[in-house]
Amino acid sequence: MNLEYSNPLWDGYCADPFVLKTGDFYYCYATGATSEPLADGRHFVLLKSSDLANWESLGGALIPMEGCENAEHWAPEVCERDGVFWMYFSCNTPHGGDITQRLHVARANSPEGPFEVVKPLLFPNDGFTIDASPFNDPQTGKWYLYFARDFMDGRVGTGTAVVELNDDMISWTGEVHTVVRASADWQIYERNRTIYGKQVEAWHTVEGAFVVFHAGKYVCFYAGGNWTNASYGVSFAVADSPIGPWLDEQSAEGAFVLRGNENTIGPGHNSVVLAPDDKTYLCIYHAWNAEGTRRQLCLDPIEWTTQGPKVTPTRGAQSVNLSG
Repeated sequence: MNLEYSNPLWDGYCADPFVLKTGDFYYCYATGATSEPLADGRHFVLLKSSDLANWESLGGALIPMEGCENAEHWAPEVCERDGVFWMYFSCNTPHGGDITQRLHVARANSPEGPFEVVKPLLFPNDGFTIDASPFNDPQTGKWYLYFARDFMDGRVGTGTAVVELNDDMISWTGEVHTVVRASADWQIYERNRTIYGKQVEAWHTVEGAFVVFHAGKYVCFYAGGNWTNASYGVSFAVADSPIGPWLDEQSAEGAFVLRGNENTIGPGHNSVVLAPDDKTYLCIYHAWNAEGTRRQLCLDPIEWTTQGPKVTPTRGAQSVNLSG
């Protein structure tokens, strides 16, 4: 049994892709090309597939909040709990005197939506927050939410954090725990960047956290670098619990899991899904087209090496042998 596919899986703009398997279908939720809603008035690319290789567009996924119809919307992820589907996403929202990306929660009774906002601000006291990723711990049944926020000490820039979600899926309890922060120069987004009213020598970016439980360890995939160019890639950290502490031992020399090559530019912000055999781990990610005009949906298998997960990005026709 083989999975036959061709990267990109879909020709349109499909950034920060997250794939959810529910029932007999896979659903992809992703950032769109512009701040304007799609033709149906909704935000976020929504695709559907029965085999991961062939995808159809279902239009948009999210009914925008009043006043945010033309705001930038980023990085949706969806989870299912007791037949209800929860979407975590960010969009440009006022904070003090600024407009910045902040996290929100929407819900729907179907993976096809439409999703409607039920929590206008997930972290009302925080400013810039993006890339929310819900995770259900298979060992305890507890839900956690990973997300990105800014840190102004050490290697200044965006890093990742986690909180434990309450049963209502829209509030959280306990402390905010740091997950992964920048530790190497390849994670520099921009040098001499002016931000928050001051100039910093190097602004780093570690974002797009996505956690899986594999071989008795919690594995946090994350993206680093500058998403607009070839510096972008994916690395990982491991822990013995969902809140850490996290060890990031393979990332000193660059993105360990997934980095670009002559055919793949800026691969990153991945999610992970099991293939139709329910055994083979697949990395879902975006990469730029050759013209640099679209971030497109791609997938490739994860190889679990002794040093950690590795993914070789591809373009064109591929075949993956599945165990089933």
